[in-house]
Amino acid sequence: MLLTQLGPWAWFVLGGVLLVAEIAAPGAFLLWLGLAALVTGAIAFGIALAWQLEVLVFAALAVVAVLIGRRISPAPGKASDRPFLNRRAEEFVGRVFTLDAPIMGGTGRVRIGDTVWRVEGPDVAAGRDVRVTGADGATLKVEPVEG
Repeated sequence: MLLTQLGPWAWFVLGGVLLVAEIAAPGAFLLWLGLAALVTGAIAFGIALAWQLEVLVFAALAVVAVLIGRRISPAPGKASDRPFLNRRAEEFVGRVFTLDAPIMGGTGRVRIGDTVWRVEGPDVAAGRDVRVTGADGATLKVEPVEG
């Protein structure tokens, strides 16, 4: 059996393979199994154990490592403190801006900070306020603000 032939090195090899697999297919699951294998290898170096006991140590450490990993990893679907990080246009929905260029033929421009955004909506003269009602990629959907 490979485990008995390589001794503790088998656990280090297994740990390395699992860590490389984690890089290739990230999911933060193989990471914990890889760390458990590395710790098992370290234990096997310090204490001479039968291979069966090494497997049990690995299994116990894997369970503990996965539980710790689940505890410190963010839960899937948990709200982020920066929900618009990669959806910059959506953070403008509901806000009012002044048109930089008139909306003619359904398109116009609005300046937000140092960026000029393309807007779509009903024809409105430049200088009028518009409210962002939605976003489609880098295009903002707007409606005129009355008053």
